[in-house]
Amino acid sequence: MNPVVVAVAITGSVPRKKDNPAVPITAAEQIESTHQAYEAGASLVHIHVRNGDESPSSDAERFAAVQAGVVRHCPGMIVQFSTGGRGRDPAQRGSSLYLKPDMASLSTGSVNFPTIVYENHTFFVRDLAAKMRDNGIRPEIEVFDLLHLHGALRLVEAGLLDDHPHVQFVMGVENALPADEHLLDLLLGELRRILPKATWTAAGIGRYQAPVMEWALQREANAVRTGLEDNIRVTKERLARNNAELVEIAGDMIARQGRRVATCDEARKILDLSGRRAV
Repeated sequence: MNPVVVAVAITGSVPRKKDNPAVPITAAEQIESTHQAYEAGASLVHIHVRNGDESPSSDAERFAAVQAGVVRHCPGMIVQFSTGGRGRDPAQRGSSLYLKPDMASLSTGSVNFPTIVYENHTFFVRDLAAKMRDNGIRPEIEVFDLLHLHGALRLVEAGLLDDHPHVQFVMGVENALPADEHLLDLLLGELRRILPKATWTAAGIGRYQAPVMEWALQREANAVRTGLEDNIRVTKERLARNNAELVEIAGDMIARQGRRVATCDEARKILDLSGRRAV
């Protein structure tokens, strides 16, 4: 039974408690939500931090607090920092990489979002990639468009990435990649052509979370992604109770495909992290 890494994106770049009170914002809420998801089977947590009614006050301090809590309460779980964020000061986006998380997200090009341009200038991308390389952090390449795959290839050719990166196709963001099964096949075909050693996953946004997860599993994806960052509902009529509920749903879907949820040790091996532990 081919194991599948379950990644949980616990909260997004914009706090959404007004949409679903279960979305964790403060460091304490994020640690507790991550622990619940870990107990439900998640082996990787994708972290944004936001300023709740608490200290510490800087992004780096908040990342450090959440990372320390996850390492303490979720042994072996892969910690992945976000370097994205709508409206986030570019100078802050890589400011926490000195904390040496296991992984960090890396967008290799710009893209239209619903109300802004998510800007990732070539020099900025190369700087983030260099910081990740120098700190021993494994990037997750965020692909919002076909050209972003070739952006990753250029980083490999420049020696800023190894030749087996972890890639995530992000589908269903308004004005960016539609959630279309045929497009996933095109993207996957191109990934296998230019980066044949890469591991991969796909994230569906909003109502596309479940179908994109199913398409990915049918195509032997190494991982799936779920969580309240991407989708705050279980059904059209019902909000998700917490991140753990969405992880359990992902686990059920994995089982229906004849596969099983990876342990943390297996997840680290799949994503080439078996030699390190979060600090």
